[in-house]
Amino acid sequence: MRTYTVLRDLTDASTGEPFGGAASLDAPDLGAVGLRVDTERLDKADVRSISRDPSVRAIAPVMPTTLVHPVDQAEDHDGEAGGTAWGVTAVGADRSARSGAGVVVAVLDTGIDASHPAFTGVTLTQVDFSGSGNGDKQGHGTHCAGTVFGRDVGGTRIGVAPGVEQALIGKVLGDDGSGDSDMIFRGIQWALDNHAQVLSMSLGFDFPGLVEDLTGQGWPADLATSVALEAYRANLRMFDALMAVARGREPFGGGCVLVAAAGNESRRTVDPDYEIAVSIPAAADGVVSVGALGESPGGLQVAPFSNTFPQVSGPGVKVLSAKVGGGLATLSGTSMATPHVAGVTALWWEELAASNVPLSARAATAKVLATATTAGLADGVDPADRGLGLVQAP
Repeated sequence: MRTYTVLRDLTDASTGEPFGGAASLDAPDLGAVGLRVDTERLDKADVRSISRDPSVRAIAPVMPTTLVHPVDQAEDHDGEAGGTAWGVTAVGADRSARSGAGVVVAVLDTGIDASHPAFTGVTLTQVDFSGSGNGDKQGHGTHCAGTVFGRDVGGTRIGVAPGVEQALIGKVLGDDGSGDSDMIFRGIQWALDNHAQVLSMSLGFDFPGLVEDLTGQGWPADLATSVALEAYRANLRMFDALMAVARGREPFGGGCVLVAAAGNESRRTVDPDYEIAVSIPAAADGVVSVGALGESPGGLQVAPFSNTFPQVSGPGVKVLSAKVGGGLATLSGTSMATPHVAGVTALWWEELAASNVPLSARAATAKVLATATTAGLADGVDPADRGLGLVQAP
């Protein structure tokens, strides 16, 4: 027996009696996403049986997840005041007429320090999926949220979309930064059910960690690798199915743009060819994958740790944002690039809402991708490493 996540699509309304008539009073609201994520203990026979259920869109073994760990230690900046974080300027948010007002943003991470001054005036709805309680003891989620919608701290602007007034904070990683795939899927379902329009995820699926865990239990290495690969493949398909169902709901509510970090596993300082491709959830169909850029004398460079083949890039080196307990700190990673892209997406969502074009996640995604720029990048940056370029605010 293994633990599985089961994705069900419940939006097909059924009649209340066998021969037709009025729809049942408990039929799903077509304006809602209509997804349900269940966790079940199943053997192979159960998996085969449950897969025949027409409401079941995907089944995947639960596997470990982890935050995309920053590549350097946080540097505190408590004493600094004034100015604008370089990433906010790089994406043009400080020159945009939009602030993210009216856009609902979700951040799935390690939680948030709700008492931090950066989040004054933001209605924060927190739900803990990790079992470790609301709040952020790790610091990763607070830093990421600060970049998306943080207010000025000590006169310093850190937020790309500081006009966001409502944020959904799903704690899908525990205080040690670890979690599992079921927590993420339940967090996404919750965010979609609560009408998130932009969802930011700076986390990844821990394939090596699962192999290590199984071999530590005495499994042969080839069997452990095979089982982990099966779980990874099934969870990628789970994400693809989830995105397909969510896209099908766009006509009823606009949908949601999911943004995810490409990962920090590349090691270009060791060898220029030591490049790791994006992993899930960033690799899933329909998710905007984000690579990291850093400043250099010759222009913006792809960060040596940034995984290759992202769709777009964001500022991800020495990013200044909120620190747990107050004040500011800099961190580096695709985790830090991702909230820049989420914030820019919120600005584009607001821009589209003010125009006459149909408002949808596809339209917002198209704007983010189409307006990314290669201006300001250093010579010789590989398109495979930076994607379409640096995202730009409207």
